[in-house]
Amino acid sequence: MSDTSARLPERFDAWFASRGWRPRAHQLEMIEAARAGEDTLLIAPTGGGKTLGGFLPSLIDLEAVLRAAPAQRPHRLHTLYISPLKALSVDVARNLMIPVEEMGLDVRIETRTGDTSTSKRQRQRAHPPDILLTTPEQLALFCATANAEAFFRDLKRVIIDEVHAIAPQKRGDLLSLGLAAISRWAPAARRAGLSATVADEQGLARWLAGQSGDEDAFARIVRGNAGARPEVDILDPEERIPWAGHSGRHALGEIYEKIKSARMTLVFVNTRSQAETTFQDLWHLNSDNLPIALHHGSLAPEQRRKVEAAMAKGALKAVVCTSTLDLGIDWGDVDLVIQMGAPKGSSRLIQRLGRANHRLDAPSRALLAPTNRFEHLECEAARDAVALNALDGEPLSAGALDVLAQHLMGRACGEPVAADTLYQEARAAAPYAHIERELFDKVMAFASTGGYALQSYDRFRRMVQGKDGLWRARSPQIAQRHRMNVGTIVEAPMLNVVVSSRGRGGRRLGQIEEWFVEQLVPGDTFLFAGQVLKFEGIEEMTARVTRSSDPEPKIPSYQGGKFPLSTYLAQRVRAMVQNPGEWSKLPQQVQDWLSLQQEKSMLPPANGLLVETYPRSGKFYLCCYPFEGRLAHQTLGMLITRRLERMRMRPMGFVANEYALAVWGLRDMSGLDFDALFGEDMMGDDLEAWLAESDLMKRTFRNCALIAGLIERRFPGQEKTGRQVTFSTDLIYNVLREHEPDHVLLQAAWADAATGLLDVRRLGQALSRVKGGIIHRPLQRISPLAVPVMLEVGKEPVYGEAQESILEDASEALIAEALI
Repeated sequence: MSDTSARLPERFDAWFASRGWRPRAHQLEMIEAARAGEDTLLIAPTGGGKTLGGFLPSLIDLEAVLRAAPAQRPHRLHTLYISPLKALSVDVARNLMIPVEEMGLDVRIETRTGDTSTSKRQRQRAHPPDILLTTPEQLALFCATANAEAFFRDLKRVIIDEVHAIAPQKRGDLLSLGLAAISRWAPAARRAGLSATVADEQGLARWLAGQSGDEDAFARIVRGNAGARPEVDILDPEERIPWAGHSGRHALGEIYEKIKSARMTLVFVNTRSQAETTFQDLWHLNSDNLPIALHHGSLAPEQRRKVEAAMAKGALKAVVCTSTLDLGIDWGDVDLVIQMGAPKGSSRLIQRLGRANHRLDAPSRALLAPTNRFEHLECEAARDAVALNALDGEPLSAGALDVLAQHLMGRACGEPVAADTLYQEARAAAPYAHIERELFDKVMAFASTGGYALQSYDRFRRMVQGKDGLWRARSPQIAQRHRMNVGTIVEAPMLNVVVSSRGRGGRRLGQIEEWFVEQLVPGDTFLFAGQVLKFEGIEEMTARVTRSSDPEPKIPSYQGGKFPLSTYLAQRVRAMVQNPGEWSKLPQQVQDWLSLQQEKSMLPPANGLLVETYPRSGKFYLCCYPFEGRLAHQTLGMLITRRLERMRMRPMGFVANEYALAVWGLRDMSGLDFDALFGEDMMGDDLEAWLAESDLMKRTFRNCALIAGLIERRFPGQEKTGRQVTFSTDLIYNVLREHEPDHVLLQAAWADAATGLLDVRRLGQALSRVKGGIIHRPLQRISPLAVPVMLEVGKEPVYGEAQESILEDASEALIAEALI
């Protein structure tokens, strides 16, 4: 027997020995922390036994129960496992059964997701498994049903997997409130968070721990030993590297050869539309008939499960995928990860690297395939970050008010509850630990009546307070409708895509955005699920299609498709551009491009801002290079345009990419005071005035209204269209702006716009950074660095990927002009 026997029961010690393993130090520390009654955050690299480390304390507890009185064992839930993906829950259940069966433990492990049948859910409530694997949305549903307290009363452990991916989002806010409710019902239950990529360790440790009083509580941080360093290469293609665009077609021939030589390859892309085009392009190259599959979130669940099952069997050569396969799943045979395009963040890249080999002692192997010249800089910055294990990620913030409203309504749909209890519960959740009672009461009033401006409308009265002082749903029908709309993920309105030959039957391929389909006329073709489809028409919530062989189909776009460039990578790219000593790592084509910029204009300063002005085709252009990401640049473009209008510069428009912003108008802007134009004061009145007039706030408000439950998308037997939802929320938005401008939903919408769609915080930091460091270069023609952003001019303002053949046609003329 090994020297671990003092800390592991004999059965577990024997199991490790039978496999030729020894428990890792972080796994033993997780057992020790559980015995001490501590919440824990386990940070360990992929392949380091994180999942087993999270579950070992539970299995040890259950083994003791089995040993003591197996015959009298009651039906009690011992451990709740929560993951951000349904597929991850299923995968973990499969992998967890291996040690359970090999040790002969009679432990019941089940999953519960949106795909679980009603009969199975009812059985689980009556006879809970020992370990239930589920998602944040399912926990919110539990909180909104009667007898939740009885179901969770005996719970001992909660495991949150990939906690870094959940915590910074609204899903994390809703989950933290659900965990606070569980802690009230099962005070002995301890929490464990699992992650391989944590940038803000203390912030996440606080998020995991239940809060009480004014002193912040933190989970114990347990760290695993670092694994083998990943091997990351960047493709230096033989073909000409495009100056702009995101298709990566120039590199696909070499990528196909890499796929052929590997056992199994995951080809990650950043958007669903890019997944469709990349898959289609690879099939055109696939003269060897390699089994290549497609996996993204809009495909039908049965199609995704079919691909996942084939991966698990090792039956595929490659899978083109999006973030649906980012997290934690062990696919075994994957030995190469290819990232098409820049990863936009080092943590995301490290997460994706972990899908290859999935063993601590074997290096993950990855190939980055930049799709344009700027992305070569970004990929180099990302590779350097991986070598340093430098992580980035979304910052944790105060909890969203629309999410709190949803939770309060959900709790009232379960058992009647007092407002004081709900306030204490909210304060126990880290994102809401410092919420004042006055603001909480406003959210409570909104959840129950719609708030001051809406309380006279009967449709918004959803909660009532009984004579006992407790709050409950106004009717069973309202409670049922709330449960149908639980969750914080607001997708753009979607239509089912059904392939039919005749009549109404057919096979469902998945879902596509309603707004995209509305642009089609019968006979139009488009690309979806790896197939070319011909649009036949819309019936209710279904887009009916037939198969086609059209060589030039349209490409669906998905709103919110692109990831923003992380602040950390932006800093590294700025530093690299400014320092020619680092260019030797770049392809010669990219080095030549930067040298031309140095010759024709100058290189953007790392801590300042280069502003270029030049005439072109009867208009005057201003181009600058903040390197702060598309969202911040779009906001800057809106604000700069407003200022130029006041200066009577007659601006006509602007366009932005991840690295640059271009504004054009009818008057020469070269004589402007650029320090004043880019002054930090634009973040005040200019921003407020623009938002008051824009449709962006209405769109943001619409999402908040859906999350808060003010407007319901789904009803029993029907679903509202996107147009109906828009009509309803726009009316309410106008009423609230006029009669209750401090309404909690307007506050929530402003917070969302500032952090998400506008990236106000990051833009404010950028303006502060460049203050006093703005350099103006008046030019006679476009500079080499301005060509990529200028190629965006004239493109349709779609969310996601656009057709790129137009770019190639336009690029030749612009490049020739820049090289004069």
